Amino acid sequence: MNNKAVILGCNYYIGLSAIRCLGVHGIHTVAVDYSSEHNYAADSKYCSERLSAPHYKNEKDDFVQFLIDYAKRQSVPPVLIPCHDSYVEVIDQHLEELKEYYLITQTEQGLWTNIMNKEILNEIAKEKGVLIPETVRVEEENFIEKIEENIKYPCIVKPTDSPAFVAIFRRKVFKVQNREELEAAIKKANDAGLEVIVQRIIPGFDDHMYTFDAYLNQESKVTHWVSCQKYRQFPINFGASVYTVQKYVPELYEIGAKFLEDIHYKGFAEIEFKKDAETGKFYLIEINARITTLNNMLNKVGVNFPYITYLELTKQEIGTKAIEHDTNIAFCYAYEDILAIKDYMKTGQLSIPQIIPTLFKKKTYAIWDWNDPKPAISFLKMMNSKMFSRLSKS
Repeated sequence: MNNKAVILGCNYYIGLSAIRCLGVHGIHTVAVDYSSEHNYAADSKYCSERLSAPHYKNEKDDFVQFLIDYAKRQSVPPVLIPCHDSYVEVIDQHLEELKEYYLITQTEQGLWTNIMNKEILNEIAKEKGVLIPETVRVEEENFIEKIEENIKYPCIVKPTDSPAFVAIFRRKVFKVQNREELEAAIKKANDAGLEVIVQRIIPGFDDHMYTFDAYLNQESKVTHWVSCQKYRQFPINFGASVYTVQKYVPELYEIGAKFLEDIHYKGFAEIEFKKDAETGKFYLIEINARITTLNNMLNKVGVNFPYITYLELTKQEIGTKAIEHDTNIAFCYAYEDILAIKDYMKTGQLSIPQIIPTLFKKKTYAIWDWNDPKPAISFLKMMNSKMFSRLSKS
């Protein structure tokens, strides 16, 4: 297999998991990031090559040209695997140029961008008959009345462009309790030049969050899938997964596979759902169009999505596979899970007796791996450096 795998975004553990999933099969992995300072994923023993590229946002044209120039020097086209939403956006914007030099799962320009845009995704979901939380646009007539009569408080102010919102506010949404907080949240977003929508909060604790992780081949048919149940997030209630367990939920396949196939999706996708605690119905929350935080656990239960991607794009057999039983294997990002547990207990949402059983499940960790310890050591050094820097400024 001469095709290299170019991994975009290696300053986070998602890139690390992709490198490991490919490198363990002897694939030449290339870790690409805009800075060499914190890209601890590139310290993996499975990383074959590391490159510093122009910034994907501040120097977008130079970044795209950098990728093209690199691919031109290769004997065969590399496989391109983004591990962050911002890289997905850039690839989608320049898909026609990049697919001349790279092997990329998606072939329809604009599809990735559309499903990452929460407002457009809502419209697509409605059209396909998939439940979404009741939503009101800020510019609608009688906006406040619709919020108070239909959405009700508390509710969430949600960005249409999540990567930009998270980059500025370090959170996924604003939760508001009343009209005053709603107007303040909208003003914050407007001042930052970001569009937002307002949604009803689906009843249910964080353990009512589920994921449907799937691979769709170049005919847009689901060939591999796994479903999971979240238990803890950080920031709590509206954050990223820090403790999630593989859980077989056939209904998620029935909803998720049909939806992705109907929109002619190709490659890996993760749909996040929330199960309404009152009705039991599943609501689509968002779609991740790239390798996700759960990747290491998904590989552990038997579905190596980066490798499947690589095999198909290099014209090799991928077969089919679904995890149709409960493995009880968990994903844990220990660093943020500790912070989450602290906040859950502080707010009275979880107690010690509820937390203790989760500590004894078989786990896959975000960063630590006995067979590949160097990235974890680099991560700890990075965190210590940040801590001492904050202390010295205080």
